[in-house]
Amino acid sequence: MTRISATYDIETPSGLSHAAAVLAGEQSTGTFVRLASETDELRDRSGARVESVIQTGTSTSPALPSRKTGDTYARGLVTVSWPMGNFGTSLPTLLSTLAGNLFELAELSAIRLVDVDLPPEFALDHPGPQFGAEGTRAFMGDHRGPLIGTIIKPSIGFTAEETADLVRTLVGAGIDFIKDDELQANGPDCPFDDRLEAVMRVINDHADKTGKTVLYAANITDEIDQMWRNLDRMQRVGATCAMVCVNSVGLTGLRALRNRSDALIHGHRAGWGLFSRSPDIGVDFDVMQKLWRLAGADHLHVNGLANKFTETDDTVARAAKSVQKPVCHDGGPAHTAMPVYSSGQTIWQIDAARKVLGNDDFIYCSGGGIMSHPGGAADGVTSLRDAAEAARAGVPLEDYAEPGSPLRKAMDSFGKPVLTLSGSGSGSGSG
Repeated sequence: MTRISATYDIETPSGLSHAAAVLAGEQSTGTFVRLASETDELRDRSGARVESVIQTGTSTSPALPSRKTGDTYARGLVTVSWPMGNFGTSLPTLLSTLAGNLFELAELSAIRLVDVDLPPEFALDHPGPQFGAEGTRAFMGDHRGPLIGTIIKPSIGFTAEETADLVRTLVGAGIDFIKDDELQANGPDCPFDDRLEAVMRVINDHADKTGKTVLYAANITDEIDQMWRNLDRMQRVGATCAMVCVNSVGLTGLRALRNRSDALIHGHRAGWGLFSRSPDIGVDFDVMQKLWRLAGADHLHVNGLANKFTETDDTVARAAKSVQKPVCHDGGPAHTAMPVYSSGQTIWQIDAARKVLGNDDFIYCSGGGIMSHPGGAADGVTSLRDAAEAARAGVPLEDYAEPGSPLRKAMDSFGKPVLTLSGSGSGSGSG
């Protein structure tokens, strides 16, 4: 029978092989004692199997509070596999298996899920992104180059009409993409229906006058039935991009949207630090992004280079590249999605962001880099678009920017960040 495998970085005072066996048992047929009904035949058919154990280090103190203690704590990578007969291709049950009670095992003083290898059945049984990068461009009239985007700021506090006023400024500035903040969904001070109607009047009017369609990612995050109503309202007013906080609605909520949606699904990973920030417990982005793509996300946030958060540039680069790789390396639809760079992005990072991927199939969201430009939002957008063209041409900004241009003014206004990408952080190819 086909099996799936997952790799964990664990620490234990109980010995790596023993801890791996406890993990495998807890997440399949076992419990704290051997059951009379847990026959050898049943274990052979349904039990998890320890495939490899590689020690990577030792410590004299536990990484996390642990009820079981010892003189030394062994650290290592363990790979465990399960027969697909345990869960089929159910994403919620898969997640309960990969990242369930094992995080609470007393034998483990650290545990982090770092990789999962899915067989092609998952790619074949799940719809994946409905549109991806190519479909995103089609919604915009076959837009070329990266999408220059921004976020409604302040994040919260605007009324529906105040939001529309800002959108009017942004579309007039030539922006490609605008998203709600993850904090702004359907609160009584700015109801979703009112905000959607007001914003789409501005965007539709702009499209009628200029022929340019600006994508607006409306934050529809809510209960499933309300998200469906939000999708219906979006369709009535011509909105084509639904933003959803994937950690808040879960895999089932995301899949329910994919099954119902005629719009792009813009996946925001709000709360990701809870899973990723500690090296001693959590889940790597490469694991979750596969599941989110299988469930239907067209776009996925990956943080930004030289960002305002805690992730390193290499971590961000790996995340961005993972979104464009096939979900299952052994076959089936690739289900690639569009990475979204965001967090402290200005004209300085766009060249490196493009080099990481080796293509232009990404969204580049800049808040302060647009709205804090000394020439105003229009010059902010122009400066980013010029920076993207310089990147495509392979010309340094210092040589590309004309004196007095919006790009030159952005260079003078925004400090050049120090990028710390290693050689493995860059991609290759052309867009």
